[in-house]
Amino acid sequence: MNATVAIIGRPNVGKSTLFNRLVGKRLALVDDTPGVTRDRRPGEARLGDLRFTIVDTAGLEDADKASLAGRMRQQTEEAIQDADVVLFVIDARAGVTPLDAHFAEVARKIARPVILLANKAEGRAGEPGIYESYSLGLGEPVPISAEHGEGLSELYSALREQFEKLEAAEEPADEAETDIAIDPDGEDEDDDEPAGTVERPLRVAIAGRPNAGKSTLINKLLGEDRLLTGPEAGITRDSISVDWVWRERHVKLFDTAGMRRKARVQEKLEKLSVADALRAIKFAEVVVVTLDANIPFEKQDLQIIDLVQREGRALVIAFNKWDTIEDRTEVWTEIKYQAERYLNQVRGVAMVPISATTGQGLDKLMEAVFDAYKMWNARVSTARLNKWLEGVVAHHPPPAVAGRRIKLRYLTQAKTRPPHFVVFCSRPEQLPEAYLRYLVNGIRETFKLPGTPIRLSFRKGENPYANKAKKKR
Repeated sequence: MNATVAIIGRPNVGKSTLFNRLVGKRLALVDDTPGVTRDRRPGEARLGDLRFTIVDTAGLEDADKASLAGRMRQQTEEAIQDADVVLFVIDARAGVTPLDAHFAEVARKIARPVILLANKAEGRAGEPGIYESYSLGLGEPVPISAEHGEGLSELYSALREQFEKLEAAEEPADEAETDIAIDPDGEDEDDDEPAGTVERPLRVAIAGRPNAGKSTLINKLLGEDRLLTGPEAGITRDSISVDWVWRERHVKLFDTAGMRRKARVQEKLEKLSVADALRAIKFAEVVVVTLDANIPFEKQDLQIIDLVQREGRALVIAFNKWDTIEDRTEVWTEIKYQAERYLNQVRGVAMVPISATTGQGLDKLMEAVFDAYKMWNARVSTARLNKWLEGVVAHHPPPAVAGRRIKLRYLTQAKTRPPHFVVFCSRPEQLPEAYLRYLVNGIRETFKLPGTPIRLSFRKGENPYANKAKKKR
């Protein structure tokens, strides 16, 4: 069985540290600041021979439902409802606080097995808190140290006992796998298997400035309030991934933290959030950069778009809050004019006006996402490339440098994801940058690759296949 286990407790008791320990990766952001985790974050956990889905949650706080803390608590309550087993964590060194006692009373009413964990119990400093935790009425506490890995064998025994009871009762429904396992190098190899299947969902990251509506967009696509949203800027901190099916095609959506200008990012926690968002972009196959239609193409928007292009990800631009625009024809004309002016490096990129609040344009957005992915994987035959190169050299040859003309001899595509072409020529180091851009734009226009990042490399030498062709003759 694939059981789901939720970690709950007041802020700063070590829930995210325990989550990272059980999944074996540093997926959740960890900091001494209380309230780092805001959304519920699932991951695939291992403990001995046990395999289960572990869910990190926001710290329980007694707050008004309309406030940010209240909405975070609602996310935690939903995680509890979806869980098979609940881990209630307290700080053994701090002892039982009034907030612990308050939420322990709530936990006793949960129709789920609850295991009490006394975290930070290494050494003697946590002993008084361990004995004090008996007063919570949640049974015998399991002393652990999530940071140092102590007490995991006792946790294993407690979980195994509960899992055996669940198996004896009934088989629970499996929860979708939604953890982010990010390749630290951020590099993808060519893969012939198309994305969009159960085994290989299309990885789509939603990026943009704070308060552009990224989490609201994902919630609208899912049809549920899966991610924490609100009028406050910068709510999302962790990069949360969620599985979704659109028109029988499987997609893994990544919500990322809003990225401000580097000079404004001063706090350590925000730096961690932005770094997590950058890793999500490197891990994704398609990135949807979400812009506010009321103030599009801010400097930070252009920097994010440039970042996606430099990382070589397929790109789609979504203009959110389109429902708030009055004169849409005039605004869209201005947007297209600014795109021609600012987006030369991704000329022809797909731009879709949407409303994450009303759901307007979301189907067109997903169509553009799959089209962008298709072009990102496009491969052009060597014969077509060299026929095009002959025409280019005939009509617009490269300029002469120091009285000697540079010869372009051969063009081939080295790889896809994104399309990468290699030109064999004489003296490549002297080829002007302007001519390189001319070739890239020509390839983009001729072979129908609008908006796709294109890599163009130059190598010195003759046609590497010339001798092979002569031998065949």
